[in-house]
Amino acid sequence: MIWYTVLVLAVAGERLAELAVALRNTRWALARGGTESGRGHYPAMVALHTALLAGCLVEAGWADRPFVPPLGWTMVAVVVAAQALRWWCIRTLGHRWNTRVIVVPGLPLVTGGPYRLLRHPNYVAVAAEGIALPLVHGAWVTAVLFTALNAVLMAVRVRCEEAALASGPASGLPA
Repeated sequence: MIWYTVLVLAVAGERLAELAVALRNTRWALARGGTESGRGHYPAMVALHTALLAGCLVEAGWADRPFVPPLGWTMVAVVVAAQALRWWCIRTLGHRWNTRVIVVPGLPLVTGGPYRLLRHPNYVAVAAEGIALPLVHGAWVTAVLFTALNAVLMAVRVRCEEAALASGPASGLPA
């Protein structure tokens, strides 16, 4: 369980790094006339992602969930792949990537990197991580709850992003 705690804390550290990038990029976007949409759902998103990390540790520890090697190691690989996809998105969008929905006027839509394959590749990474991270150590209740709640939240989020994109050509979104 110690190594699983280290893994979950490493993902938490990665999330803090994302927030640092997002804060820098928010300043960049706002300085260029960017406008934010969807402020109302942002606290729910932060709470859900925090609950995922806590739920992984709480369920695995208190419910004494076992580590099942074939499932656990496969899910570790999915978690690593999700992180790689997330950072590919961040790198591709550069200053335009954010955890918030901020559109900078006049910027063209990004169609390179993972965006040439998917409209919202970062959310594929989020969904994969939300299933895989808990299942590394058998926390299936956390995986199911996060996935269900995340699906509802992503429906709201994607509608918000699409509306913001439709308001003018821009790609300042964390797609």
